Amino acid sequence: MLFQKKIDESKLKIPAHVAIIMDGNGRWAKKRMLPRKAGHKKGAEALEEIIEDAAKLGVKYLTVYAFSTENWNRSTEEVDALMDLFAQYLKDCVERTNKNNMRVKVIGERSRLRSDLIERINEVEETSKNNTGITFVLAVNYGSRDEITRAVRKLSSNVKDGAINPEEIDMDTISSFLDTASIPDPDLLIRTSGEERLSNFLLWQLAYSEFYFTDCLWPDFNRDELIKAIYAYTKRDRRFGGRKK
Repeated sequence: MLFQKKIDESKLKIPAHVAIIMDGNGRWAKKRMLPRKAGHKKGAEALEEIIEDAAKLGVKYLTVYAFSTENWNRSTEEVDALMDLFAQYLKDCVERTNKNNMRVKVIGERSRLRSDLIERINEVEETSKNNTGITFVLAVNYGSRDEITRAVRKLSSNVKDGAINPEEIDMDTISSFLDTASIPDPDLLIRTSGEERLSNFLLWQLAYSEFYFTDCLWPDFNRDELIKAIYAYTKRDRRFGGRKK
């Protein structure tokens, strides 16, 4: 085994906003000859630990890709298992928000979700809205192209009604119509399981984010893996299109 230098956490530059594509639950389960839902359950447990770890490190916003608009194409059995997991997760989340001073926001198109899920989403958002700790953003039935399409429709309606002058539309205007309005763009995107693509996630918001890809499957992702990602981020030189002075 190669010697790995211990990371000095005191020298880490903590990103204000971390976004994660949690990939590899199914492969984690398959390696252990378990059903896919076991991988999703283990992944949910890993997420709970990462939220606490991120908060303790000083991360202000954590956004995770939980269920995409394309995930409906999976088997009915897997989709139903995921929806049941979300329902239980959101139920438990109400208690955790107060315990951990965590604010929760759910992004994505909600109309296709079960009514009990929508009720629990509304409950956890309302319960946690005044909390001042980490803001946890959960993307459910989310797709960036769908988000942008919905934003354009709302913006067009405002223009049609005369509420917005087309000549005054700028990037801030467009951002204000996205699901992530009032949330700063991610500084760091992490994707697990060795895949290196965005998969229709936060296409507008990730324009100047740093990307970090790891072969680690999501259920195995822990504090050490998060530290590795932040260490890689710390070494990056972010110029946002400008030149280094």
